[in-house]
Amino acid sequence: MPERPDSPPLLGDYAIEVRSKNAGPFWVTMETFMRDSAGYVIAADEAFLNEDVIADLYKVDAALVQIYRIPALNVVKISFPRPVTQAGLRDRDIHAGQHHVPLAALRVPERHLTDDGGAEPRP
Repeated sequence: MPERPDSPPLLGDYAIEVRSKNAGPFWVTMETFMRDSAGYVIAADEAFLNEDVIADLYKVDAALVQIYRIPALNVVKISFPRPVTQAGLRDRDIHAGQHHVPLAALRVPERHLTDDGGAEPRP
């Protein structure tokens, strides 16, 4: 069960780790390391997590968002241009270490919540 028992499960509840980091001074990369294949199915669901969703979360152009789904590793990797150049005057996260928070906080769609052995959030 999620640590928030009265709250709907979030993507981060199904992950070992959701992280973000610089991919050079002009790009951010985020990765979701899902606990198992059931969690990966959620993260890899193109109707749930796609370029438009990332564009909306991070206020970037959807055409520039790159998503890589890696089922053998239960990983989804997402890259997009930084809104401001690393260490620029308006850069509030020089290492891009906090960019993953909105991604981890995405609510899991109801269709992925099952009572018959489907994906279960971390205890």
